[in-house]
Amino acid sequence: MTTILKRIDIRSVGESILFLLGVAVIVLMFVVSFQTTAEAKNTRIKDIVNFEGVRNNQLVGYGLVVGLNDTGDSLGNSPFTEQSLIAMLERLGVSIRGQNLNTGNVAAVMVTATLPPFMNQGATIDIRVSALGDSESLQGGTLLVTPLMAADGEVYAVAQGPVAIAGFSAGGDAGGVTQNTPTTGRIANGAIIEREIDFELAELQQIRLSLRNPDFTTARRIAKAINVKTAFNSAKAENSASVVLRRPANYSGDIVDLITDIELLTVTPDQIARVIIDESSGVIVMGSEVKISTVAIAQANLTVQVTETPQVAQPNPLAQGQTQVVPRTDIAVNDGSGNQLQVVETGVTLQDLVAGLNKLGIAPRDIITILQAIKAAGALQAEIETL
Repeated sequence: MTTILKRIDIRSVGESILFLLGVAVIVLMFVVSFQTTAEAKNTRIKDIVNFEGVRNNQLVGYGLVVGLNDTGDSLGNSPFTEQSLIAMLERLGVSIRGQNLNTGNVAAVMVTATLPPFMNQGATIDIRVSALGDSESLQGGTLLVTPLMAADGEVYAVAQGPVAIAGFSAGGDAGGVTQNTPTTGRIANGAIIEREIDFELAELQQIRLSLRNPDFTTARRIAKAINVKTAFNSAKAENSASVVLRRPANYSGDIVDLITDIELLTVTPDQIARVIIDESSGVIVMGSEVKISTVAIAQANLTVQVTETPQVAQPNPLAQGQTQVVPRTDIAVNDGSGNQLQVVETGVTLQDLVAGLNKLGIAPRDIITILQAIKAAGALQAEIETL
């Protein structure tokens, strides 16, 4: 009897342990789910700001592409190509001034590139080549040495190499076919950096964080998160677009170390309620914070449909007459008189409104008109921006 009681007690204890373990697993799953949802709404600081001075620089140059299979510029229609070709040959010791040039293997091009920040001398970057004259294709061409200048007029890179295009053009007297744009191409690692941009980031005592989407609330949250991390008032929101980050006096590292410490911090960005409308394509993009006040909506389109069904009137075989075409016109008018006012209650989001309009079969362009009318009535709590 004593042995049976002990077995029952042990079984009860085991069931209790299993029950507690089950409850613990459920609680843990809830906590993990809550944390995942919260983290999904947060964004790293490095993804929503730009650091002042850490920026790209645009480079541009003018050059010649040679080696084309008679698909280059017509020298008679592109005098700049002819002049560039003559000047290049003269620099190489070949004098052809006064000669009649008739080659279709050369094309004048504009070369563009983006110089990333802190690129060292000798590093390479990609470049893009675009035809300037009436060249038909850059396929098989080679770009000759082309200096690339920045806005200050200084040369920062030199480009050269074979051009790779993503299309082709072929045809004859009766027709042809063109895929993509054969007059533009790229050269991977086609430019060598010759001059570095002087910018001593590590020597700075403060740096400005520029918000990519300016907002006062987001700027204040960024400053607060940085101050909590550093335990100093090292960050301050200047306005909706800028947060000033100062290096604390007793901070052991430089400004680069400070940026590394704070750029992985997460904040929840905030934006004003905005509706983006592209009337040319009928595209509507809306934010999640857009709200609708109580408003009644009715929409009716006046549609007039005219259908022509002409009939042929032919005389009897023994009758004297001519065959004639008798017009028959049917006109149908739909003024939407069956549509009724629909009341939209306060607090309904724009997503619910658009979903309801879509169920009614209203076209996107009509939805745009309705949204603009709701905004004019003061019931749309959002800013409408038309592209």
